[in-house]
Order: sequence, then structure tokens, then C-alpha cells
Amino acid sequence: MARILSLFRSQPFLALLGRRNPTFCNMSMDSGARETFRAAVEAVQPDTVVRQSIERNGDSVVIDGRRFTLSHNMHLVGFGKAVLGMAAEVERILGDHLVRGVISVPHGMQQTLQQHGKSHLLLKADSRIKVMEGAKHNLPDDDSLKAAEGIKQLATELTEKDLLLVLISGGGSALLPAPVPPISLQEKLDVTRRLAAAGATIQELNKVRRALSLLKGGGLAHHAHPAQVVSLILSDVIGDPLDLIASGPTVTCEVWPEEVLSILERHKLLSSMPASVTQVLARQGPRWKDSNKHSDSPGEALNAVIGSNTVALTCAGRRVRELGFRPVVLSPGVCGDVRLVSRLYGLLARFACSQEEPPPEIAAEVLRLGPEVGVESWDLCRTMQVLGEGRAEGWGATCVLAGGEPTVELKGKGRGGRNQELALRVGLELRGLELPPQGPVFLSGGTDGQDGPTEAAGAVTDAGLYDEAQAQGLDIDGFLSNNDSYTFFSRLSGGERLLVPGLTCTNVMDVHVLLIPPIPIKIS
Repeated sequence: MARILSLFRSQPFLALLGRRNPTFCNMSMDSGARETFRAAVEAVQPDTVVRQSIERNGDSVVIDGRRFTLSHNMHLVGFGKAVLGMAAEVERILGDHLVRGVISVPHGMQQTLQQHGKSHLLLKADSRIKVMEGAKHNLPDDDSLKAAEGIKQLATELTEKDLLLVLISGGGSALLPAPVPPISLQEKLDVTRRLAAAGATIQELNKVRRALSLLKGGGLAHHAHPAQVVSLILSDVIGDPLDLIASGPTVTCEVWPEEVLSILERHKLLSSMPASVTQVLARQGPRWKDSNKHSDSPGEALNAVIGSNTVALTCAGRRVRELGFRPVVLSPGVCGDVRLVSRLYGLLARFACSQEEPPPEIAAEVLRLGPEVGVESWDLCRTMQVLGEGRAEGWGATCVLAGGEPTVELKGKGRGGRNQELALRVGLELRGLELPPQGPVFLSGGTDGQDGPTEAAGAVTDAGLYDEAQAQGLDIDGFLSNNDSYTFFSRLSGGERLLVPGLTCTNVMDVHVLLIPPIPIKIS
């Protein structure tokens, strides 16, 4: 531990970051945090990420470093909450070579975009792309089943001369249900629900889903063989694992029946499986063996992640530097219990705001928390080194950026979400520090614009939260025990701390912003 603690004191990061003191802008700390979040969301807009990932050169297109010939041979499919805007941009860039397309989007998406003035994310009236809406309440239904069948049919008809562009974003799994016959959609849903209730891990659930699906786990790429397949992916999963985003329809990840049988037996569900599931799992070979494809090839695809939490944090860092803060990205993979995550941010704030050398116990506790919240020790040491040198050498204002998806233990029946609860808990952790602009400000916001069943994406907090709540007769502990963070922030000072960006049209998980003002240090 002593060796690790020494790392953030000895390395001269100033040589990498430069010694020029940025000018602290006149914008308030609260406004600065909100502007940083806005920049993060703007960077991962569906049309923006597509435009930046496609390079059109006459009758060819370069994607992720590979060149593809265009000869009126491009087909398009897509599924997810953001693919409508992605498809609209693809058609603007490559529409003259587009033959046809089918995309599966959430129920009511077209009307919602129209109502919110997002017409640039809608297809034109003469578009060659068919839009199919389904998956009400983010659950597979008959409408999304029909959309998946249309996507499979399009892919099956392609030849070696064709190019299939696949657009994938969060929510894609529910919008692409294709159970292996004779399994019905309801039977497949029942199996996964029962597994989840029995305590199956997310890895086990994904294996079973893939085994019972024609299109997940590389199934779509197989059906499109021998066409060239290119997937453009807007990731909403920590670490951007290609096989987990929308269950990896273009990522070959075959699951053999024996594995699934073992999982079902482990959770004591094997004997109660529907006859259709038993029949499918009794087959030998790949799950698509009986499809009308003549080839057993799994199909290959180029999978390119074009938008992610990392992209959002990188662009947020550029914007925060313009605002006069020196950015440091902690991690795009923060996870774990929101109580532990809030403790981590509170400790980092105290470490950065100390006018004297911080006690070593703070750094030690930060490093102990790291594994429980998904942050590597090296990233914590690097971040503390930047904060420590910034304080000791008078850099001025600093901004810690992070992202991910913490979890909340649901005990009550209130309204709220993980971002609002995290902001509330961080506010308690900051108690006793200076108020802005002399003290830190923290923001947590969901990039999809909706935190839980509320109109807010998150909230902004600081060291004055507790006293402000006490003065207004609000019992913070009561709201937390009822998971009622939205009601708390709505009642506190007229809701001015809430973060309400409206419809964002994207989702790359959450963004956390910790702004640290210039700290006057005491020199002994």
C-alpha cells in the first residue's frame, strides 16, 4: 500500500500537462458544471457520431480505417433508441447508394422527436428506410418481433456484392427479438425472467438469451453472409464490450446447448422448461443450422464503437478547459453501490480542497474503495497526483470527470434515480467544506436525459446542501430511505438544483463532474 501511495507524489505530471495557469472564467461553478454536461451530451448525438465516423470519397466510404466500394449496393438495418437519428445521417451522406433499409425503434419515437423540434433526426418523406416502432416500456413485443423479422429477411437476401450497414444503440436488444423456432416470444421472456428471479448472473442471462435467439450473438452477421457487414455502435455498456451491446448481433459468440442446460440445471429450472426450449437445446450444432441459409459460416463483421462514455468525457474535458478548469478523467467505468461512489467523490474533494498536505488516511481510503466502484488503483493514483500537484503548485481550478453506471438499493417507493441519489449523497459528503465559488461543486447526470421515472437527468450539489435542506424543513435521511431524491430536489429551493436537459436523443450512461476551485494553500 505504501508503494502505491507514493506513486501520485513522485511522478512529475506537470511536464505532461504544462505549467500555464488557465484563466478561471466568470461563469458560476453551477453553470460551469451544467455546461460541461451539455458538452458531453452534445459530443455523442446520433447524427454527430455518424458524421465523424464515415468518410465519403466519391464511390467509396472509409469506416474505422477500412475502405468499402459503393455501387448502389448498400443496405441498412438498425435497432435501438438512437438509431433513427443515426439512420437519417447515414442517408444524408450515403443515400445515393442506399438500396433499402429497415430500422426498429421505440414506440412513439418519431412523434416524440417531432414534438421536441428534433426534425434533423427524422428521415425524409421519400426515405428508402422503413421505420418500425415497438417495444413499449422497453420490453420486446409483437411489434418489435415483426421488425426483427423484417431485418432478418433483408439480411438473408443479400449477396457477396452487397454492403450491410448495421446501426446499434442502447435498447437494441428489446427491439430485436427473434426466438429460435418453435420458441415463442413469451416463452423466451418467461425463461429469462425466471432465471433473473433465481439469481442468475448477467453473464448467464446473456448466454441463455443468445442461445434462444436467431439474431443475437452474431446471428445477424450469419444471416447476412456473404455480404460485407459493418456495424456502427453507440455504446451504453461499461467497457464497450461488443458482445453485450444489444447482445452482440454482429459479434460471433456461439453458445452451445450444453452450456445453457448447465445454467438451467444450476438454478433448478431445467425440469420446468417449456417443451419448445427443450427441443431447441436438444439440437446439435449452431442454433441457425436449420435456417434457410446454405452456409454454416458464422459471418464476419467490422464492429466500430463510434460513440461511448469515453468519447463524451473527452469532449467534456475540452470544453471544461475552455472554461478555465484543468481536466482530469478519472474513469468511464464507475459502478457499484451509489453510497460507496459518493464516498469516493467526497474523499477526492477533501483531498483536492485541503489547504495543507492531506492526511494519508484519505488516499488510503480512496484506494480501498477503488475495486468496489470499478476504478483501477492506477487511475486513482493518477487523479490524486494531478489534484495534489494542482493544489501545491497553484494551478487554479481543476475538474474531475468520470462516467459509468452506479447502482441504487431500492428500499422505498419514492421517485428518483441513481444520478439524483448520487448527487444527494455527495452533497452530504461535502458538508463542512467551503461553499462555491471557494468550494467544490458536483454534478451527476444521465446522458439519456431521464434519471429513473422522472423528468430530470440528475442534479447539482455542493457543501451547502445539508444546511439549505435543514433551513427549509427537509429531512434528507427520510428522502434517502424512501429513494425519493427527485421529490427532495424538487422541493429544495424551487428545484433549482435539478438538471433537466430535456430529450437528449442519446445514451452513453452517466456523466459525473467534480469542479474544484483554486485553493489557497498554507505554506508551513
